[in-house]
Amino acid sequence: MHINWKKIAIITLDSALAIYLMFAFTAFNKPDGKTRLCTKVNIDIQDEATNGFIDTHEIKNRLGKNHLYPLKMSLDKVNSRKIEETLKSSPFVKTAECYKTQDGQVCISLTQRMPVVRIKSDCGEDYYLDDNDCIMPNSHYTSDLIIATGHITKWFATNYISPLSKTLMENDLWKNQIEQINVMPDLGIELVPRVGNHIVYIGQLPFYKYKQQRNKLVYDFVIKKMDRLEKFYKYGLSQAGWNKYSYINLEFDNQIICKKVFKEEKDDKSIESALAVSDNIGGISVKKTETNKQESQSLEKSSKSETSKASSTKKASSGNTTKKNGNNKTRN
Repeated sequence: MHINWKKIAIITLDSALAIYLMFAFTAFNKPDGKTRLCTKVNIDIQDEATNGFIDTHEIKNRLGKNHLYPLKMSLDKVNSRKIEETLKSSPFVKTAECYKTQDGQVCISLTQRMPVVRIKSDCGEDYYLDDNDCIMPNSHYTSDLIIATGHITKWFATNYISPLSKTLMENDLWKNQIEQINVMPDLGIELVPRVGNHIVYIGQLPFYKYKQQRNKLVYDFVIKKMDRLEKFYKYGLSQAGWNKYSYINLEFDNQIICKKVFKEEKDDKSIESALAVSDNIGGISVKKTETNKQESQSLEKSSKSETSKASSTKKASSGNTTKKNGNNKTRN
């Protein structure tokens, strides 16, 4: 059998030429990285609707000021790593990722730092703490968070106010009910609720040197106090009324000390009835302070003469240490 090598060679060359022309045509019509331009920038910010500390407009401005915004820029000049580093330098950005696609788009994905509490100390400092116990600067954006006020240093904020706030935020009831934490000069903790004309005192947080054990101690301490407060809310205030007390002290175990709002004597029966119920719940003993007993005695004497009425009213007013302005019970 005779093989026509000449014919085979011609067919092989023709096939190779066809393949070459096809690749050459494709390469000629497809622009390389030096000529392709960025046609679109996709910016994705996780939790933008809930946090809002940083938005798309701010991202564009930050990149623009550093001459890094990639729109209509040659793709070979788009430095993804430089864009990521620039965005991570923002105090509100937790992670940043940037990459280019084959169709000329640049995609930027961000996650924000998650604030858990706002600090407004009595020395004028105003900042946020995130879920990693790190400080975030104040922002034009106002987040619906617990505000901590009073005698707060940055050390105390990161080591104690942060775990306290995170414990409260984990519970739906306290997340919605507690709006303010106030730190007293002796580092005792007051909680200001949204509902009810009272302030809750839970005492000093447990101190410990090491962070992991300290966070657990604070968590257990707060859970124990708030469980008792929840029982008192359920079995005491639900019957006595949410505005019967100006101060609720949870510092001591197995008892709750309440300071009654000084009103008419006819309120006493409903209060005593509620106390009798709550006294049998969970081993919690509820007491009225001596100040309130004196107030009741003064009120009884007031019916005898106008002079004694004025005197007893003055004493009752001086016994109330809670600062109020109308219905506003927020600590100054």
